[in-house]
Amino acid sequence: MQRATVFNIQKFSLNDGPGIRTVVFLKGCPLRCAWCSNPESQSRAPQLEWKKSACLGCGACLAAAPDANAAETAGKRHVDIRSLRGDSYQGKAAVAACPAHALTCTGETKTVDEVLEFCLQDKPFYEDSGGGVTLSGGEALTWPDFCVELLDRLREESIDTCIETEAHVPKETFQRIAPQLDHMLIDLKHVDAAKVRDHTAGEANLMLDNLRWAIAHHPDVLPRTPVIPGFNDGEDDAHAMAAWLHEAGATRVQLLPFHNFGESKYDLLSMPYTLHGAKNLRSDDLGNYRQVYLDEGVEAFF
Repeated sequence: MQRATVFNIQKFSLNDGPGIRTVVFLKGCPLRCAWCSNPESQSRAPQLEWKKSACLGCGACLAAAPDANAAETAGKRHVDIRSLRGDSYQGKAAVAACPAHALTCTGETKTVDEVLEFCLQDKPFYEDSGGGVTLSGGEALTWPDFCVELLDRLREESIDTCIETEAHVPKETFQRIAPQLDHMLIDLKHVDAAKVRDHTAGEANLMLDNLRWAIAHHPDVLPRTPVIPGFNDGEDDAHAMAAWLHEAGATRVQLLPFHNFGESKYDLLSMPYTLHGAKNLRSDDLGNYRQVYLDEGVEAFF
């Protein structure tokens, strides 16, 4: 039976596909976008998180994990969370030893059976609302065998399936899994390869090729663009993406205005956040941006 690292399973979601849905978030993403609102999703492995405001600086975690590196922040000595896997023996020991619960682990290895059992709990809600299960991340497709097995089991239960993906996976993987999905929500970050390379760890052409294939071959594909200050929020950027979508045969795109709601998570993981201070965007800020798509014949909505 296949296993994957899951960092969250969210019930009663209304924004990740049609109807009421359960969203399964898998850890691991090759892109590491600067604006990522779930930095805990980037590594495939379970990770330790450390909350500065809760830490007592008592050193109990260091005593429980003698092989870990030590760190000191604001006068508080604690385990350097980057030196231990969250699911290692000493990682678990450090979490258990912390009297203030300042150390936690994000991510847990789960089998298909375990995830399926959780998803089946809300099957009546899916049936009443036209909902189902959405795979998300991270990038769920970095766990292809797990996805295939879970999607097979969901289809056996007549449960609607969806994925949120960046499509940054080999085309063989993408085209293997796409037919098992009822809906695909696919990011279009930019069509400019240099901009994508400068702001992520990914390659635009791979994502664009997979998105183009999906638009041509899958019955329900919705491209989605996160609108990010300094990356793709200019009207020239919108023109380029709208023209590409129109040429590829897409008729709709969802615009996702930038927000910094995940910034505090970077501190928990001792990761830098390069967009600190960037202004959150609202749909009202993007009226001209949206109009560019409409002028190109692509319905843009928020």
